[in-house]
Amino acid sequence: MKKILGFVLTSLVMANCAKSQVTVPPVVPPVVAVVADKDSASTISNGILTLKLDLTRGGAISYLSKAGLFRSVVNIADEGRYIQQSYYAGKSVNRQAEGQSKAWSPWSWNPIQVGDYNRNRAQILDFKKTGMELYVKCIPMQWDMNNKPAEAEMEQWTTLVGSVLKVHNKLTCHRTDQIYGDSILNDQELPAVYPISALKNLYTYLGDLPFTNAPLDNPAVVNLSSGFWGIYPKVSEHWMAFVDTNLWGMGIYNPKCDKFLAGMAGSPNKEASDGSTSYIAPVKQAMLTKHCVYEYDYYVIIGTLAEIRSTVYKLR
Repeated sequence: MKKILGFVLTSLVMANCAKSQVTVPPVVPPVVAVVADKDSASTISNGILTLKLDLTRGGAISYLSKAGLFRSVVNIADEGRYIQQSYYAGKSVNRQAEGQSKAWSPWSWNPIQVGDYNRNRAQILDFKKTGMELYVKCIPMQWDMNNKPAEAEMEQWTTLVGSVLKVHNKLTCHRTDQIYGDSILNDQELPAVYPISALKNLYTYLGDLPFTNAPLDNPAVVNLSSGFWGIYPKVSEHWMAFVDTNLWGMGIYNPKCDKFLAGMAGSPNKEASDGSTSYIAPVKQAMLTKHCVYEYDYYVIIGTLAEIRSTVYKLR
């Protein structure tokens, strides 16, 4: 009943990945008056990694590369990609009469950081750069609706330390709607992460001896064409990574999550602007009420598979 890239989904957690081969005319973004030079102001580099936030798209993480290499490992093919906040609350509702996409109906309350399915983008409220930390605050958009800002604010603190991004996310809700309900548990993407599909090999640890350097698991990558992403209910070290053939890539660590979603949409060996993408999301159930504050930390680790696991152990 829930469609993504033309396939039917059967889970309560929906990955916001719009139809990859559809070209949508650009929409003029909201006016951002916070900084004059958005690209340089929202970029930090420590000589190991270079990080950029997109201040025309809610300040989501839009670029991450080795310093000086100019090859980002973050897919940005549409507003549902990036590395960004995405939350679900209440029951799924048909709002097509109010501009809801037929492809995303019925749908729950789903604010996301970048923008909606029709490429209307989140509005920046505040932005600060302090050393190796970037702070951004925005009004997110409801993914399934056409140009419908969510009754919420998202904040994000991103700190670059060596080969690691430490990110603190915060959602503040002040909903007035009467249609979604207010006491429903939903799986939450904490966060939604879209590495490039050139990082095509999935690794993690799924065993009963976590944090002992036991041999890693290398599960077959589930393609979204099968109906949904791969579901991993017992990720006992709380991280997963997509790496290339040299075992170099991106790991995602959320110490609060032992369930993950992961997979690939489209084909491997593609880059940041291509429709094909990899996907990782640490998942945890939460009930987001109409008036609530929800926040959490996660880490993005860039390096070899051995370096990613070693860094997770140190962070733990």
